[in-house]
Amino acid sequence: MNDHQLPRELCRLFADGGRGRSLSIGLPEGAVVWPDPGYTGQGQAARPAFWLSDEPVSAQEWRRFRAEHRRSGLWPVLLDESAQPWSVGQVVPDEPMLIEHFTAEGFMTEVWQEWVSKMPQAALDELYPYGALCPGPAPPGVPVADPDAVADWYAGELADQGMPLGLVAATRSADALAVMGWQGALHHNEWMVPLAAVVRSWEDRFGVRVVCVGFNTLELSVAAPPVEPEHALHVAAEHWAFCPDNVVQGAGDLQGYAEQIIGGHTWSFWWD
Repeated sequence: MNDHQLPRELCRLFADGGRGRSLSIGLPEGAVVWPDPGYTGQGQAARPAFWLSDEPVSAQEWRRFRAEHRRSGLWPVLLDESAQPWSVGQVVPDEPMLIEHFTAEGFMTEVWQEWVSKMPQAALDELYPYGALCPGPAPPGVPVADPDAVADWYAGELADQGMPLGLVAATRSADALAVMGWQGALHHNEWMVPLAAVVRSWEDRFGVRVVCVGFNTLELSVAAPPVEPEHALHVAAEHWAFCPDNVVQGAGDLQGYAEQIIGGHTWSFWWD
């Protein structure tokens, strides 16, 4: 294999066959993963959803593939719980162009209105000081480090848990969620594309990168976290709309949750 060409199996991940893509590092043992037609309710997909390594990878390997992203077009993701859903193809891939039809503001407003309409009046205390009034997306944070460097650091923290590597044909890390067909937030939002749009916005405003995904979990690195209490509270409101379980089954209200995320370089999400 020419060191400056993508391996043939990785070329299959791209709609254009990987034209112009290259990879200067060796690929571990692994294989592409196809969506299971029985799970998606559709016929055979046009191409695989992602590539999955056979064995867990080291933090150094993750960093090398992250550094190759610009030339390869492949974003690395640590995959927790690899048997289900990853290796059995319990994924529903979408085209990244669909993400452009959604915004973080639109998603947050819609979710806020829907969930608040179902909440008893007393429960609105959880959302103090906003209550029934959606505050919209928070202002951007101030970068304190390079986003890719923070992602490399967080991957190093997580890789010790012994997880395989996923490679996804995605221009940016947020798009990997839709392209690979991740279904972790299915009980909150039936379609993952709008969630990818939110993460795109976080990439722009907070230097976020997708580092690890699990069956119903998502791990993000954060290079520009909120460092002031009022800003953290506003970001906490976004997190509630994105993943209510984080707040409701965690701190219990936005105030407490804001204290947990202020100044933090990692955001972890879990859906019941």
